Amino acid sequence: MYEPKSHPPIPRGLFIRRFLLHLAAALALLLLSLGMGIAGYEHFEQLAWRDAFLNTAMLLGGMGPVDAPHTDGGKVFAALFALYAGLVFLVGASLVIAPIVHRAMHKFHWKEDR
Repeated sequence: MYEPKSHPPIPRGLFIRRFLLHLAAALALLLLSLGMGIAGYEHFEQLAWRDAFLNTAMLLGGMGPVDAPHTDGGKVFAALFALYAGLVFLVGASLVIAPIVHRAMHKFHWKEDR
């Protein structure tokens, strides 16, 4: 996906495009996760969409749910979604940081005399 260290670093414009594509992928993952969480809370806990959004956003943000689940299905969903939300945070952060780290490492290892 990225250029090998035997090639020069890509121009700034292409790097910005690559970064924006990674940012868009992370945003898409976040929006998909938000939709799944809202649907799950609406289905299992019969929460209004605003309360389901709040609980989902708090879980994806790492804060924890606002409303404690009351049904058995809601408890299982909330537990599984909390585990999933932790992974979404790590994957999303990695997607955004990867092009920056790659460019820094590439510039550090690149020698123009090749």
